[in-house]
Amino acid sequence: MPSSVESPRRAAAGPGRVPWIAMYHSVGDRADDPYRITVTPGRLERQLRWLRARGLRGVSVRELLAARARGQGRGLVGLTFDDGYADFLTGATDVLARWECTATLFALPGRLGGDNAWDPLGPRKPLLTADGIRSAAQAGVEIGSHGLTHVDLTRADDLTLKAETVESRALLETLTGAPVTGFCYPYGRVDARAAEAVREAGYDYACAIAPGALTGPYALPGCTSGSTTPICVCR
Repeated sequence: MPSSVESPRRAAAGPGRVPWIAMYHSVGDRADDPYRITVTPGRLERQLRWLRARGLRGVSVRELLAARARGQGRGLVGLTFDDGYADFLTGATDVLARWECTATLFALPGRLGGDNAWDPLGPRKPLLTADGIRSAAQAGVEIGSHGLTHVDLTRADDLTLKAETVESRALLETLTGAPVTGFCYPYGRVDARAAEAVREAGYDYACAIAPGALTGPYALPGCTSGSTTPICVCR
């Protein structure tokens, strides 16, 4: 990993700092990856090995925030896998288990068994089915919402905004039989209106890529770790 990044020990330390959250998407073949959202299982393995060699452990965002609230967040790094790609089960779960890490999987219950139709350049990647999401949950992965269908919430009308936040949570809770407390904004885009909708829908936290001036539990910044991007530290 590059030596220019800030020390992970410092970034993952006390509760006064912004949590360090590494955001992944697809885990598989990156031969055709125009958006650079895919990481190979081998690269994921090397990144988790790098973390563990430095006394760090990847965990779900829920676990990270709970530990920080107790003043025990030192050495923990949040790991998220956005969009709910089917290759999470084949490319990520065994790697996570091998390095004794957990993660948060942000899924799209309105596209179960579908594909990433929101990416115009392709390639089409299959998304998890209901059974796949249940399998991930049974493996100890936190299931969070990425909305219903991957809509930019900053451009959604009021009805769509409510459906994407409220209905997606209800569907995932019914599917998994467990509370869904985390949300991830599609495209990483958030504004004050979207953040308030997520809060009103009953989530405890939400992740974004570039929250701008927004701060707090409904605008947690994450760093993308894709095919060419190393694990990085967000402050």
